[in-house]
Amino acid sequence: MELYPIIEKSDSDSIKSFQEGKLRELLVYLENHSPYYQKLFKENNIDISRINFLEDLQKIPTTSKNDIQQNNDDFFCVPQSEIVDYSTTSGTLGDPVTFGLSDKDLERLAYNEAISFACAGIQKGDVVQMITTIDKRFMAGLAYFLGLRKMGTSVVRMGPGIPELQWDSIFRYKPKYLITVPSFLLKMIDYAEKHHIDYKNSSVYGAICIGEGLKNQDFTDNILSRKIKERWGIRLFSTYASTEMSTAFTECEFQVGGHHHPELIITEILDENENPVGEGESGELTITTLGVEALPLLRFKTGDLVKAYYEPCKCGRNTMRLSPVIGRKQQMIKYKGTTLYPPAMNDILNDFNNILCYQIVIQSDEIGLDEIIIKLSTNNEDESFVNEVRDHFRAKLRVSPKIEVVDFDVLSKNVYNPNSRKPINFIDLRP
Repeated sequence: MELYPIIEKSDSDSIKSFQEGKLRELLVYLENHSPYYQKLFKENNIDISRINFLEDLQKIPTTSKNDIQQNNDDFFCVPQSEIVDYSTTSGTLGDPVTFGLSDKDLERLAYNEAISFACAGIQKGDVVQMITTIDKRFMAGLAYFLGLRKMGTSVVRMGPGIPELQWDSIFRYKPKYLITVPSFLLKMIDYAEKHHIDYKNSSVYGAICIGEGLKNQDFTDNILSRKIKERWGIRLFSTYASTEMSTAFTECEFQVGGHHHPELIITEILDENENPVGEGESGELTITTLGVEALPLLRFKTGDLVKAYYEPCKCGRNTMRLSPVIGRKQQMIKYKGTTLYPPAMNDILNDFNNILCYQIVIQSDEIGLDEIIIKLSTNNEDESFVNEVRDHFRAKLRVSPKIEVVDFDVLSKNVYNPNSRKPINFIDLRP
């Protein structure tokens, strides 16, 4: 497997020119096959022959998650008979959306994951243990398997949970890499220490981490990452992806942002008025998929707030790199004059070893203002512990949320819901 495609080592002008050619191909495809975009072009008097440069994308309205929810069938560009796999989004911000993939789309998905895993250092012949579901209409689990198969690794399909079985597989098949939600690594470490498993001398070199952030905005390790590494000295690699874009941004060995694959996706970072942000400024990641056959998207607003970095990476790639996600636009909280996003609160709660699990609940009070309730389970019975947590919030974020202590057996069933692909640490009950 080529460690990185030639386009990723090209200069920025060549990458831009290459993407503009791909964009023109996509616009013709959408005008011929997409009922939704045919209508969009017609209603907005868009002549696709006049969209020739990336800057011209500004002439086309953006697409939102709500647009897909309300017009799901109209986004399909191939007949049902050509769909070989159905997937759905995780429903983080509302009802899940159905995505169908053609045979060509599955090949593209495999290619994306193969070059992404290669970016993180996985090589042909490595053994990789998947601690992720591959069913329940979960696109990513299937993508991981297809990508690993394409690059010639050996795969151990363990699925999520059950630390005992994970350790059994690790010592039986000796994987070099794990693919997992990072917080589950802490559960594996707890189990290993409780059962006297010599985990520090296992075969595991690193973990490709999904679903939860590992880095601060300056690319230093966040609290979750530090807690894992302090106990188990393996490499942790961040990834960022979504069902909608069928593309991943994965860190290389230098770990200064997820690398962009320009042959698979066009990226824009937009301000609140949908104008491109200045270099170094944060905005909403907006994507245009390239090479997707069944359900391509044009200027889709992901809802994720990020920054882009354009200087060449020491690994040899000249592609844009994506910062850790600052937060989801719709999850922004205005609390007593302070703007907050859940990742900042996660960091504070992850800082306490005595918190067994937690859930952040946002709701509106009787006058429509945002209210934060932190539900947590703890093995610290000292009454001052809740005040200590509250003081930590006050010191770090200048807010003092309401804190409720909940029995672990009750709260853990809500956080680790078997129908969810990742821990449900955030619930938004606002209208």
